[in-house]
Amino acid sequence: MTDSSRYSLAVLLPCYNEGLSIASVVIDFRKALPGARIYVYDNNSTDDTSQQAALAGATVITCRRQGKGNVVRQMFADIEADIYIMADGDGTYDAAAAPRMIAALLADRADMVVGTRRNITEDAGRRGHALGNQMFNRVYQAMFGRDFTDIFSGYRVFTRRFAKSFPANSAGFEIETEMSVHASTLRLPVTEIEFDYGRRVEGSASKLSTFRDGFRILTMMAMLLKETKPFVFFGLISGALFLVSAGFMLPVLAGYFATGLVDRMPTFVLSMTLLLGAMLALACGVVLDSVSRGRIEQKRIHYLSQAPARGERALFGAAPSDERDSAAAKPAARELRA
Repeated sequence: MTDSSRYSLAVLLPCYNEGLSIASVVIDFRKALPGARIYVYDNNSTDDTSQQAALAGATVITCRRQGKGNVVRQMFADIEADIYIMADGDGTYDAAAAPRMIAALLADRADMVVGTRRNITEDAGRRGHALGNQMFNRVYQAMFGRDFTDIFSGYRVFTRRFAKSFPANSAGFEIETEMSVHASTLRLPVTEIEFDYGRRVEGSASKLSTFRDGFRILTMMAMLLKETKPFVFFGLISGALFLVSAGFMLPVLAGYFATGLVDRMPTFVLSMTLLLGAMLALACGVVLDSVSRGRIEQKRIHYLSQAPARGERALFGAAPSDERDSAAAKPAARELRA
């Protein structure tokens, strides 16, 4: 296993009303990663989440803007580390798997490791979540590629480059989908580690709404498809409009070729309007595809502009930037004294 002691590790736990489980989660991560700093972000909990986390030894930070996406945005902005480990505070993710995920991140030179879940149907017996998870994973793979098999897993490990270059536009539970799309769009190296998915502590309730959050996730997927692959998005709209236009137009054309007259003028006008809409949508897709490629290039440049982790510099033999700067400054200082 790759040595991770040279890296600065931060465990990030977004929480909302997880007072029954958060203390054990913090203790488990402390055992699994003794040298890591553990942060619990309390998202306006109405129970004793903050007190339990503090008693367990975590650093507690309050995030007033409601929603997991907002919490993740603040976490990545606040915390400086070489490697970030993100999990939920409900106790369903196995803290003992964290060293294995970190080892995979380092060994594979990946930017993100996703902990894929076995036995997901045991999540408090809510099979609707498992069926929705399977459906959305297939939709994701059709839209963005087959990089991931569990896009909704909240158990992830990131490099500093990923955390500091991730835009985090989502407000709620769709944040994991946005992370996956960000990695797929920039073609970042990613990997997956499978582990057993636990059950919630008795008395604890899931914050995920099957239909409401499912609709928000589907809307986020459509928005991200429009932003990252506009030619595909508008091409689908164009194709749908063209088919509807053809459905109205063909009977009119058949009548025209048979009698030489257009006896259904309003239908013909409607079909031509839909055809113009199809052409306009296709033109929008072509133009916006060029814009999207430019935005992706900018994201890639911003990603590359982030300094590699301090541990990576030590691992691959490059001197830290402050040492290089001081070494470069010494000749200049000698010249000034001369």
